[in-house]
Amino acid sequence: MLRFIIRRLLQLIPILLGLSVLLFAWLRALPGGPAQAALGERATAEDIARYNELFGLDQPLYVQYLRFLGRAVQLDFGTSNRTGRAVTTEFLERFPGTIELTLFAMVFAIGVGIPLGYLAARRYGGFLDSSSVIGSLLGVSIPVFFLAYLMRLVFAVELGWLPGSGRQEVRIDATRITNFYVLDGLMTREWDAAWSAFVHLILPGIALGTIPLAIIVRITRASVLDVVNEDYVRTANAKGLATATVRRRHIIRNALLPVSTTIGLQTGLLLSGAVLTETVFAFGGVGSALRDAITNRDFPVLQGFILMLAVVYVVVNLLVDISYGLLDPRVRVR
Repeated sequence: MLRFIIRRLLQLIPILLGLSVLLFAWLRALPGGPAQAALGERATAEDIARYNELFGLDQPLYVQYLRFLGRAVQLDFGTSNRTGRAVTTEFLERFPGTIELTLFAMVFAIGVGIPLGYLAARRYGGFLDSSSVIGSLLGVSIPVFFLAYLMRLVFAVELGWLPGSGRQEVRIDATRITNFYVLDGLMTREWDAAWSAFVHLILPGIALGTIPLAIIVRITRASVLDVVNEDYVRTANAKGLATATVRRRHIIRNALLPVSTTIGLQTGLLLSGAVLTETVFAFGGVGSALRDAITNRDFPVLQGFILMLAVVYVVVNLLVDISYGLLDPRVRVR
């Protein structure tokens, strides 16, 4: 297993280098460039030239890339053009909010998706199966931002059941330790702060988790239908093993192999793709910061946030590979 993990870690090096090259090239290709974004629309050609000389932007691209790579390894992405704060500091402050939102969305998607997909497969062709297929198609088809606006309108504005914006009630003077608001409230025993943070996760978490839920239902259903027809399942039934044992050891465990891959990929996508949901609910995470950076052409924030999110996505996929190896020993020997 250790060799398997080391091999996967070594494979990350060219992936991360490729990501850094693509990000560097993309940002340099944007109109205006970093100098224009930092100095404003009224900057003269002389001002831009001085800025480029000061920050080495007039040097050859390969020199600029090597400098960028060296600073990225040290997690130094400069300061935000808008706030003047270090990009890494802003990311570390906002990323816990995105993690909380992603974890809530994935717990919702997994907690509902796997049981529903399994029951749909066990009742193949029945009402539950047909309903799950139709529901999953609708879940994948509805845009996240539309569902988010709809849920906010109904449950926050019209009914007033749940809060429609923010990460916590602004009137609560909560203690900040980790910037995970729910965890901070539990650690400090500020139960009102923890509950407020949890309630603020419900609407954006469900909206964000709808697409992963639909995908997990479909993958689980298809995987269970494939596994129940395998020879080893028929053999286990023929031996007279208890139905619960066959389902637990032979059906569910083997059916979870493709599901675990799907869960890992969806988790990585949610961590890096919560921009629309966070924007609708004014949720102070990485997504809303990226939106502001795009609007204000804040190149250091764009560069740092995108690269760090890419690293997180790659690491999540590494964890998926490791979990796949734990579930299926055959993977380890490849």
